[in-house]
Amino acid sequence: MKLVIVESPTKSKTIGRFIGGKYQVVSCNGHIRDLPKSKLGIEVEKNFEPQYVIPTKKRKKVNEIKKLAKKSDTVIFASDEDREGEAIAWHLKKIITDQNKDQKTKRITFHEITEEAIKKSLKNPREIDQNLVAAQKARRILDRLVGYKLSPLLWKKVVKGLSAGRVQSPALRLIVEREKQRKAFKPKEYWTIETELQTQDLKEKIIAELDKKDNKKINKLDISNKKQVNEILKTLEKSDYKVIKVTKKEKNKSPKPPFTTSTLQQQASNTLNFSSKKTMYLAQKLYEGIKLGKETVGLITYPRTDSFNLASKFISGAQNYIEKNFGKEYSNKRLYKTKSKNAQEAHEAIRPTFVEKNPVKIKDFLTKDQFKLYKLIWNRALSSQMSKYKYLSIRADIKAREFILKTSGLSTQFDGWMKLYPKKQKEKHIPSLKKDQTLNLLKINPEQHFTTPPARFTEAKLIKELEKHGIGRPSTYAPIISTIQRRNYVKKEQYRFYPTKIGNTVIKLLKNHFPNIVDYEFTAKMENNLDEIASKGKDYKKMIKDFYLPFNKRLKNKMNQIEKQFKDEKTDKKCPKCGEPMVIKTGIYGKFLACSGFPKCKYTETLEENKPKEINVKCPECQSNMVEKRTRKGKIFYGCSNWPKCNFALWQKPTGEKCPKCGSLLVENKSGKIYCSNKECKKTK
Repeated sequence: MKLVIVESPTKSKTIGRFIGGKYQVVSCNGHIRDLPKSKLGIEVEKNFEPQYVIPTKKRKKVNEIKKLAKKSDTVIFASDEDREGEAIAWHLKKIITDQNKDQKTKRITFHEITEEAIKKSLKNPREIDQNLVAAQKARRILDRLVGYKLSPLLWKKVVKGLSAGRVQSPALRLIVEREKQRKAFKPKEYWTIETELQTQDLKEKIIAELDKKDNKKINKLDISNKKQVNEILKTLEKSDYKVIKVTKKEKNKSPKPPFTTSTLQQQASNTLNFSSKKTMYLAQKLYEGIKLGKETVGLITYPRTDSFNLASKFISGAQNYIEKNFGKEYSNKRLYKTKSKNAQEAHEAIRPTFVEKNPVKIKDFLTKDQFKLYKLIWNRALSSQMSKYKYLSIRADIKAREFILKTSGLSTQFDGWMKLYPKKQKEKHIPSLKKDQTLNLLKINPEQHFTTPPARFTEAKLIKELEKHGIGRPSTYAPIISTIQRRNYVKKEQYRFYPTKIGNTVIKLLKNHFPNIVDYEFTAKMENNLDEIASKGKDYKKMIKDFYLPFNKRLKNKMNQIEKQFKDEKTDKKCPKCGEPMVIKTGIYGKFLACSGFPKCKYTETLEENKPKEINVKCPECQSNMVEKRTRKGKIFYGCSNWPKCNFALWQKPTGEKCPKCGSLLVENKSGKIYCSNKECKKTK
């Protein structure tokens, strides 16, 4: 019997159905060894040797694997082909060979969970890649050194319970600095001027905008006040309008490449409003296997990748599908070059494993969100092998004294890849204008505008910025974003991030005293070093030493130099439990009242300003007043004031009105849309 060890139970069931027979497939449920939680777990004096332990919750699983290994002639490690997966395989081999030094072991990898891919990988085993293992060790040790050493300083100088991360801190800095830019921003006035013109036969209207003056381009801020506008209006009102140039160009747009982890997270955020965490959770499910009737199928390739590479089998399959369903003229074989210098070209982009499994055909086997994400992946991958979108671009220049106005339009000539993966491309018709044609002025429309500050980051924009600065890697974007929210360093409002007071304070302290930790270039360099360990076998212990020694020295010096950021505020209130004065303290989730006799007395109280606020709406279940409350993490919700006797609650603010269709409360979301709180009703107002 041969034992195959994978990471997840879902994957083990799917692979077990493919190979069965002489193979037994089990899951290890992720990492089976890690650094201890109760101590640093790194022997700094012994060249940064990690002290791995088997976590308590994993001991039962490890014992089970050891027993199965004893009965097997060969143990095959089939964890994911990345740093974490390679480290899991290495740890498994360590505990198995410690038990039996003569145990035969093999390592297999695959990019998709299909019968063909699994059987092919079993025929082509390899050794564990020690460079990948070293890179994972280095990352884990670095993260532990930063977190374990720097966090106590934050507890002492800022707020107890905080922690600092090697990649999370620069990500938080991006959000903090964007907020500073917004606050420092001063809006500037500018104007745009459009004219409504008409052909002399009175048949068609044209909208033309001011473009040039004296043959020089008018830039956005060139018209900056009403006085300038009035002068232009006087000229335009007295002008004759004559077409001086008509330009027609045939243009085309190529399809975008298939998804990488980063672009999938960005697109799912933009079009589906999925968080990066949700996107990766759904993608992992689609990769590991979905039950389609009697068969379980991995629907997509491995979702953690930064490569645009596509298997030749998929490309030929996609071409056949496109030609059969859309026509030969829609098919166009394409290979994409990966821009990232550290991308693993052996990996593939995220694509469907079976072209013929059209999302619409298997919709009934998927959850609503699984279907949305699978459709996005399927459409993007197939459209990457389709013909270019072709269109005709038309522009007309119209002279009015010293000014030139422009009007433009486009019309589709061939939809190409947009037939499958449509983008926002509005058809804009303009009349068939001819050179020297004269036009009549109907109306002039000046419009005042003000420049706006840089927008707060959405998840998509933040991931794009992290990638641009080289902070983290595809598999870490979702954990980074989840971590800075969980620690209450940032909040999300209308899908955009803004820093909390705690987040601002932490970044200010780190920038002033530990600039390397939040420096974008330094963080990117560390990531590149990890890549070089993985690809070239660079000495990981030297890299750790070069970072840690100056970092630790600075940490010791700064511990007594940095002042406490939030000091207790005195109040006149006495503790009802012990009579000691109450003080206002600052915690992770804001200010609260606490007894100054702590730790002898642990009495705390919510500040008046943080207590639930009544809203003028009755609870539909018990008719008590409803109140605005906050979760422990600061998220607003609306619940019954009669809690815990009545536990009615809503995330969106109730309007007080009832749905005319089902009688449930109507609620208003942050964008002002009013709809029924009953999800089954779906009535909107």
